[in-house]
Amino acid sequence: MEKIALVTGASRGIGRAVAAELARRGWAVCIGYRVRQDKAEELAAELAAEGCRVMTCQADVSQREQVEAMVRRVEQTFGAVSLLVNNAGIAGQSLFQELTDERWHEFFSVNVDGAFYASRAVLPAMLHAHEGCIVNISSIWGQRGASCEVAYSATKAALIGLTRSLAAELAPSHIRVNCVAPGVIRTDMLDELPPELLPQLAEQTPMGRLGTPADIAAAVAFLASPEADFITGQVLTCDGGFIL
Repeated sequence: MEKIALVTGASRGIGRAVAAELARRGWAVCIGYRVRQDKAEELAAELAAEGCRVMTCQADVSQREQVEAMVRRVEQTFGAVSLLVNNAGIAGQSLFQELTDERWHEFFSVNVDGAFYASRAVLPAMLHAHEGCIVNISSIWGQRGASCEVAYSATKAALIGLTRSLAAELAPSHIRVNCVAPGVIRTDMLDELPPELLPQLAEQTPMGRLGTPADIAAAVAFLASPEADFITGQVLTCDGGFIL
């Protein structure tokens, strides 16, 4: 298969860094976004100016029809997707007893259903080609849980279960499925935290700093590379030693 990547939630933060890293490594990249068309097109223009093959596509990953339409558009423009990065997600803090049914289901519809819909949509072409790669973006909070982030942590734990189970099912077809679990990363999602908490989080990280989107992008690019050809069903924790 050609090197054709679809990155969801790629207009900002980790997804933006992943899309840029892959494009600069020779992948044709679809920058998936839900709302920030301006940011997606800004990134596409920047990468195109560097000679990269890029396109943008809008989709709400919680809506199956929109995800399937996005995959079809990539196939029509570039060809079959050989690398899917399920990055789109939402975060938020609240006490468990204050979680509404609607908010709980919103977390799962975006963070879990979105990965399910996208993976299912790209699989027919991967199965036909007998190769492919899927990388899910989870979190260290999906590995150990976090107070006041029950819904978020539960969805990220679900992604780890999805990764391991799907990897076992697809390995005979030479389709690899792995997961990256970022630690505390400097993105706009941190804006929801009290500013005075950030230095404390950096101090709690053995490597002495918060992570960057580029750190996660490098991990994804490795898992998508030929060097990771014998790696599947794994969770690559990228957190500076935060949960050692």
